[in-house]
Amino acid sequence: MSAGGRLPRWAEYGLLPLVNLAAALLLSGIVVRLIGESPWAALKLMVAGAFGSQDSIGYTLFYATDFVFTGLAVAVAFHAGLFNIGGEGQAYIGGLGVGLVGLAMGAWSAWVVIPAMIAAGCVFGAAWAFVPAWLQARRGSHIVITTIMFNFIASALMTYLLVNVLIRPGQQSPESREFGPGAVMPAMTDVLGRMGIKFASSPFNLASALALAACLLVWLFLWRTRWGYALRVVGQNPQAAVYAGISPERTTIVAMLLSGALAGCLGVNELAGSQHRILLDFPGGAGIVGIAVALMGRNHPLGILASSLLFGALYQGGSQLSFDMPHVNRDMVILIQGLVILFCGAMENLFRRPLAALLGAASR
Repeated sequence: MSAGGRLPRWAEYGLLPLVNLAAALLLSGIVVRLIGESPWAALKLMVAGAFGSQDSIGYTLFYATDFVFTGLAVAVAFHAGLFNIGGEGQAYIGGLGVGLVGLAMGAWSAWVVIPAMIAAGCVFGAAWAFVPAWLQARRGSHIVITTIMFNFIASALMTYLLVNVLIRPGQQSPESREFGPGAVMPAMTDVLGRMGIKFASSPFNLASALALAACLLVWLFLWRTRWGYALRVVGQNPQAAVYAGISPERTTIVAMLLSGALAGCLGVNELAGSQHRILLDFPGGAGIVGIAVALMGRNHPLGILASSLLFGALYQGGSQLSFDMPHVNRDMVILIQGLVILFCGAMENLFRRPLAALLGAASR
């Protein structure tokens, strides 16, 4: 039975997100029609652009890998009662750690360098999350405000470093020199080729396996360990946590460190897996999209995987759409993505009561 806005578990995690997505696509279709294009043709172009060929699938999965890391980062903090909006900055600084290892150790064996890059991304991302965590836990500073501020500080710091310190000598573009061969994450084209499977070239790389491992580890941590249980208790009822002997301050710091470490892994996918150098604005807004990914995925690793794939398809399919439909420019694609974020994130409960009433009537 469904009453009072409460939904069965299958509807909460399956039907409601699909209804929200359908509403966002319907409104997007109306916008596309208003500018003189066919909504059905636009939808087919987006789907074909995201899944119509091997290289498009590779790009979709590449973008989805970024969103898995940032979505998990938001989810871990959320379960502790924290709204971490600093994933963009934590990913940026985590990428700095990845890049510094790549620049310093690129001539070494990949068996040494790649784990070191992953570790550096986690450490740098966690370190950037530590100060907002400490300010929240010890001084009562709101985590939303401090993490937003740290996004801007990270951007300014990276601009300074790439313009004045890390820039490759003799060039004007603010980017570092390329990493050595040992600092390159293997492309899935090569990995699958060794198995006898032909796959078109794309940025899709082995960092996707790291993202899947992160999903599994986050699930195990949150629902199969006492530390994860303590984290969730703090998020649901800090007073009860204190009564049970759990320190909300310590748990807040631990949750944010884990969140920052996950966001920092984005640099492994972007820099070690694709760009092979440090450059400006490589997160590309993935830290912000991670918020919508986590909300749509109900802060569960399985849901985050599904919503990351959706947003990866929107990114890749939207690029193809703007290329093939002249009237649907890049700004229009961003509008469509924004509508999905609006309905699946900020307005996710818009259809909850109607669905509950409909399911309640159907069950009688």
